[in-house]
Amino acid sequence: MTPASADTALLDLHGIVARAVDPADGASCTAALDGTLRGLLARFDDARYAPAARALFGLPPAEPGQNLTVRRELAAAAAGHEVHHFRKRVEPKLVEKVAWELLADADRFTRLAMIAPRLAPATTRQPVPADPFAWEVAEHEEQLSRLWSALYAARAELLAVERVISLEAGRVDITTTAVTAAWRWAAARAEAISYTTAFAPGGDTGPDELVALAGWTPALTAAQTSRLTEAAAGGASREQFVAALHGETGLGNAWVEGFFARPASPDSSIESIEQENGSAS
Repeated sequence: MTPASADTALLDLHGIVARAVDPADGASCTAALDGTLRGLLARFDDARYAPAARALFGLPPAEPGQNLTVRRELAAAAAGHEVHHFRKRVEPKLVEKVAWELLADADRFTRLAMIAPRLAPATTRQPVPADPFAWEVAEHEEQLSRLWSALYAARAELLAVERVISLEAGRVDITTTAVTAAWRWAAARAEAISYTTAFAPGGDTGPDELVALAGWTPALTAAQTSRLTEAAAGGASREQFVAALHGETGLGNAWVEGFFARPASPDSSIESIEQENGSAS
């Protein structure tokens, strides 16, 4: 994808602008759009049509440089349809679903009061002056950095859980990864509580809204969430976290078994394609 081929309406979506290194630069926004599309297509929630959707948008099984006609042929083959049938009946629904996913992504960014701060290279040392205002600003940036560091660490482990599940790893490996994710997620929630209490009391974005940025987690009761957070507070190590929760069988099962549960079927516009169109080929 190039700035010339990217639709301006897509480049102006909130989620794309927020991810762009330089929102005023077309190439930067195009790179952000490309990365966002790749992420959405990697998680396309219809197993049968996922390869077709990826091929249609130029991802494997398609190859760089292939035109739409070639990509459509690959997509039709991946979906098990004849090309004409695919173009008329299936392709529009795939495109519509991806469009809705992009709009939903933009809506999430629109409603979010905070985004991760952008960093710039420091060419010289930047000492903090001996001044109360400077101390306050430095402390705020310090806590903000700790918050986002914890959120990204939690996201990394939650992604790791989904990856090992997708790889059909053994139950022990999945459980171990899930426990690490619980530790990181709880630590992130503790940081979110610390940050909002000190710097954003009564603000629009609370600890739970912030920690939700890390990704999906199994449903827990308020008491279980609080217990998990307490075990990770104060910079507890993974070993300390596990020891603090020793004997908490119900909490452990709620978290770990939540990942083993089969995800709900997506309510998508293409889930009934096969029933609606039959298995035309």
